[in-house]
Amino acid sequence: MFTTADLWDAHHEQLSCVAPIFNSFGAKKAFSGKITTLKLFEDNTLVRKQLESDGKGKVLVIDGGASLRCALVGDQLAALAIQNNWKGIVVNGCIRDSDLINTMNIGIRALNTSPVKSIKQNIGAVDVPVKFGGVTFIPHDYIYVDLDGILISKINLVN
Repeated sequence: MFTTADLWDAHHEQLSCVAPIFNSFGAKKAFSGKITTLKLFEDNTLVRKQLESDGKGKVLVIDGGASLRCALVGDQLAALAIQNNWKGIVVNGCIRDSDLINTMNIGIRALNTSPVKSIKQNIGAVDVPVKFGGVTFIPHDYIYVDLDGILISKINLVN
């Protein structure tokens, strides 16, 4: 197990710290893994497609353009993430079904909640660098998340 505070103390020169703008959802309070990214806006079609794939050892980072107008992840997608072994999800946007998600064995960080569904136009990009929270999330880098924050590293710092 790790804490972001201990990782920072031991490896700060190799880490970037994401601005503390996210809320914690899901029963899993800490998670880490290799970054997979999506860049989209108010359309969660690619989120479903990505979460249908094997997520072993991976964290899905979704740049939803910080939109607060609709949710990009709900309880069904959270269940799909658990089923396909995703370590967690970070959403630069909103989720919905938060009461139910908070009982599920998944870790999610998002800006906020919204009951509104996203549109379905199948528009967006997969595994491209995305920037929010003051850092750039690069596919295949590593992310470490706990209740204190989110850290990014080029190399794996935990086993």
